[in-house]
Amino acid sequence: MRIADMFIKPIDRDIKGVIKVGQNDGDNIFQELDEYVVTRELVKQFRDFFESYKKGISGHTDKMGVWISGFFGSGKSHFLKILSYLLQNKEVNGKRAIDFFTDGYKLDDPLLVADIKLAVNISTDVILFNIDSKSTVDAKSNKDAIVDVFMRVFNEMQGFCGSLPFLADLERKLTQDRQFDRFKARFVEISARKWEDAREDFYFIQDEIVKTLSALGMMSEDAARTWCERAVDSYSLSIGKFADLVRKYCESKGKNHHVVFLVDEIGQYIAGDTRLMLNLQTVTEDLGTACGGKAWVIVTSQQDIDAVVSVKGDDFSKIQGRFDTRLSLSSANVDEVIRKRILAKTETAIDTLRLLYDQKEAVIKNLITFTDEVEMKLYKNREEFASIYPFIPYQFNLLGQVLTAIRTHGASGKHLAEGERSMIALFKESAMRFMNDSEGITVPFNVFYNALDKFIDHTHRIVIKQAEENGKLQPLDVELLKVLFMIKYVKEIKANVENLTSLMVSKIDEDRIALRKQVEESLSRLIKQTLVQKNGELYMFLTNEEQDINKAIQNESVELGEIINEVSSIVFQELIKEPKYRYNARYNFPYNQKVDDRYFKNNQSADIGLRIITPYSEVDYKTEMLRMLSAQENNVLVHLPNDATFLAEITEALKIGKFITKQGVGLAKTFEAIKRAKQDELIEKKQRIRIFIEDAVKNADLYVNGDKANIGSKDPASRINEALGKLVNTRYNKLSYMETAPYLADIDAVLRLSNQMSLENYDATAANKLALDDVLGAIELASVRHAKTSLKSLIDRFSVAPYGFIELDVQWLVAMLFKQGKVTFTVNSKNISPIDTDINDMVKYITKREYAEKLLIEKLARATERQIKSVKDAMKDLFSMTAVNDEDDTLIKTFKTRAENKVRDIEKQLIEYRLESRFPGQSVLVEAKDILSEIVDITNPIEFFRYVDSRKDDLLDIEDIAPIITFFEGEQKTIFAKAWKYIDIFENSKTYVVDKQLIDMVESIKSIATKATPYSDIYKLPSLLEQFADLHTSLLEKEAEPIRAEVKIDQKQVMDILNQKDFADKFKDQFVQRFEELKDKLEHSNEVAAVKNIRHESDALRMRCLNEITEHEKILAELYKQKEDKLKKSSKDGSSSFIAVKKRKDISLRYIAMNKIVVIEKETDIDEFLQSIKTSLLKELGDSEDTVINLIM
Repeated sequence: MRIADMFIKPIDRDIKGVIKVGQNDGDNIFQELDEYVVTRELVKQFRDFFESYKKGISGHTDKMGVWISGFFGSGKSHFLKILSYLLQNKEVNGKRAIDFFTDGYKLDDPLLVADIKLAVNISTDVILFNIDSKSTVDAKSNKDAIVDVFMRVFNEMQGFCGSLPFLADLERKLTQDRQFDRFKARFVEISARKWEDAREDFYFIQDEIVKTLSALGMMSEDAARTWCERAVDSYSLSIGKFADLVRKYCESKGKNHHVVFLVDEIGQYIAGDTRLMLNLQTVTEDLGTACGGKAWVIVTSQQDIDAVVSVKGDDFSKIQGRFDTRLSLSSANVDEVIRKRILAKTETAIDTLRLLYDQKEAVIKNLITFTDEVEMKLYKNREEFASIYPFIPYQFNLLGQVLTAIRTHGASGKHLAEGERSMIALFKESAMRFMNDSEGITVPFNVFYNALDKFIDHTHRIVIKQAEENGKLQPLDVELLKVLFMIKYVKEIKANVENLTSLMVSKIDEDRIALRKQVEESLSRLIKQTLVQKNGELYMFLTNEEQDINKAIQNESVELGEIINEVSSIVFQELIKEPKYRYNARYNFPYNQKVDDRYFKNNQSADIGLRIITPYSEVDYKTEMLRMLSAQENNVLVHLPNDATFLAEITEALKIGKFITKQGVGLAKTFEAIKRAKQDELIEKKQRIRIFIEDAVKNADLYVNGDKANIGSKDPASRINEALGKLVNTRYNKLSYMETAPYLADIDAVLRLSNQMSLENYDATAANKLALDDVLGAIELASVRHAKTSLKSLIDRFSVAPYGFIELDVQWLVAMLFKQGKVTFTVNSKNISPIDTDINDMVKYITKREYAEKLLIEKLARATERQIKSVKDAMKDLFSMTAVNDEDDTLIKTFKTRAENKVRDIEKQLIEYRLESRFPGQSVLVEAKDILSEIVDITNPIEFFRYVDSRKDDLLDIEDIAPIITFFEGEQKTIFAKAWKYIDIFENSKTYVVDKQLIDMVESIKSIATKATPYSDIYKLPSLLEQFADLHTSLLEKEAEPIRAEVKIDQKQVMDILNQKDFADKFKDQFVQRFEELKDKLEHSNEVAAVKNIRHESDALRMRCLNEITEHEKILAELYKQKEDKLKKSSKDGSSSFIAVKKRKDISLRYIAMNKIVVIEKETDIDEFLQSIKTSLLKELGDSEDTVINLIM
């Protein structure tokens, strides 16, 4: 049976794709109404609309906004047009619009029919328009664009000028005054042109307008001229004014007159512009308020109102409130329309197709299959097959999605966007191509392209055109390219081989396997011709611009190292994120990360490693070589399958990445969208690469410890982790030596253990014995080489294989060895003693990182029996105590404590020598203090024992300090000090002492005082000192007696001279006081030398007093002379009674004789002595005649 013969109506009849708003051809309108299919969905939409509409007829409502939405091709514009016909009850070829719905089978709902009749029986002005075509070019930039368009179409509906609203206001005024017809007739007489034809040229016909208005007496000529000149500038329109004009118009047309604005494609016009949306909302709101349901606004949009409106909050609520009635047309509506209007079949055809389906059902179900991303509808049963044949159910939804996508990305101009290609037309034209074929064929999806070809933009169409002329391509290749273009921007279907094969099915008996092979071959040819790009399993149609960019991408250079680095990043940052193997909560082992021969993130030096071997490896590794390498390198080897697909994908991804990040690529701005698509492609490619690598690791062979690992897990991270676990157990085979998990508190606790018994009973000591032995062994080895081991070096050694201990482990082990007395510590060249060092400081030295290199550890050498005995003996002799504990630490601590006390005692005694350095025993005390202090300062235990042993004799000598201590603590010190006092008195005067008995007495005292150890003879000193005192006192008295007389004579001489003077009272008391003090000194002097010196002091005091008398006389003489000079100047003869006073010198004869002893044996000796006195006196006298000498005997 021919396809053409299956349909009730001729498939090749003339049907307009969409009767566009503005087309009023009678035959077309008749066909529209006659063939309009009222689907189940449309019945509901009609019912909802008229249910709302009648509220404005029977009462008052401000909810008079209707929003009709539906995807591209869903029939919303057609539905709007049908509403316009019904509301005005348009008559076409003698038949009213309502009759098309009531006379036949379109509507069988009595209530709905009643509502429609109620609407069509009232007078209504219907204004149907496409808002984009009615607005001016720059209208959208004006926030009042919506009301301007509404005003324009409202004016045009009344016969007024639409493009010049100020002129329409004039026409409206003339109409209200019943002068408009007269005006138009007079204008024709004056200008010879009809007013409707001439008014658009307002600026060129102003003279004719002035003449017309003035001729009719409507305005004076001047007033008419002024109006013409100012009309444009003085015109203004507000939404309120527009709503009021509509209200007045409705009222003028009689009770219950309606005006309905039907606006097509409002959503596209607004396009998310908040200002325009708010303008529409306000227009609708004001019309509702002013007209109370007599004026309606009905709009269409591809999106529902929520998607178009970008504003939120109160504004959004207001907009929703204005469009309370919302109608939505779905793809099901289109399906039903096409089935009933285009594909309705005869009974014979239906029977034929049912039988065909029954015969081929299994074949059909296996022939057309799609992957599971999105549901692609197939035949449900024989009835559906018969209903939509030769088409396939998925084509309805998919073609709608294609139209929407092409409208956005690939339509030429506005043609497709304005709906010139409806779904009905596409299915009709596609069916016509097979009208002469018989049952069994199916319409492949590529056929739909032919109906769209002339509406597709040049950018996409030129690619198809060039492909058709490409001699290297076959016809199927071009048809497949058409399909790839149509689904290029459709997200709901993936362009993989499976889906493309189903889209290309053209007959029920198609061999799918053969067709799939043909599709794959076609794709390969299209890729070679750079018309198609493969991205994973998907294929993508390429425009010329995209082809150019692909070529530029392929020209990018990618090094092997970059590819390997990308593999490393995915493996070690995405699949296996941890750079350490987690053995347990305490131990984490770092491992080297390598792909082929390249380290990930610089060279690494861990004990173990993970190495990925890719198909790009320079070495073709065999199984035995892999076994050997895994053992030699201590690596887990991951040998990936020999499939380089993912490496090729990485190469492509790197090229795309380089191209995208390049600056100044030199491409046109139109290529930016392509670059963004490449960015999306790069993201998808990276996701796919990750999956590829994950699968490769899942299926890779793993080698560890010289053998191929048998690991069941398929999760990449788990496989690698299990393999690393095997390697760790082998490589770190001494990790088990550390059986406990010490923390900082445990280190502190160890150092605070009080004795050896406590250490032996400490559980961790036995548990970790093997670890303690190995650490001690490492320290001993260094000690044998005469080197100290730093804590850091121990941590470094025992943190690597075969141990793998953490820092806390090593720190605890070292602390335990130290506490056990097996090692010694040195910090900054200072030995750390467990006795002398604060526990907190020791914890700090062991655990703080700043001390890790400063803390040096050495095996502790044990003291010998002899050395220990020497210490005990010294303690017994020095401190009078017997040691009962043989532990080294206790001996050292006890000894040092007693030594420190002894040092403090000695230091107190040494203070006495600051007062009297001649006290006995100072050198003995100093030596004892030095020895004991040196012992106290020793921090190394073995050094302590060695030193005490070597100085044993010196320590025993310290016993000699006992009599010294007794000396200072008893009376001996006082007696000894007194002895030295008497010795000093004697020594100061011994020149004058000739008393042999006194001299012998002093020698006896000195013999005792100067002994190194005088302690046994000090008892003799009191008697000797008493005898010395008696003899010395007698001597002093003997020497003082003549000197007392001389002092008395000197005093008398001074006082005699002073008493002769008028000013004696001035000096008398002073002079007496001075001599009394000298006499007192004489009486209290305890040294002979001091007594004898009193003679000279007395003579000096005498001369001093006499000189003071002389000096005072000089002062008085000078004052007298000054007075006489004044008298002389005042006397007539200038004479003066002043007698000059000679200068007097008081000279002691002792001074002249120079206190020397003169021996006279003969007369000449007398002469020489007298001559020397004469010479001295002449020198004192000088050449002056005014000097007189008082020679004092």
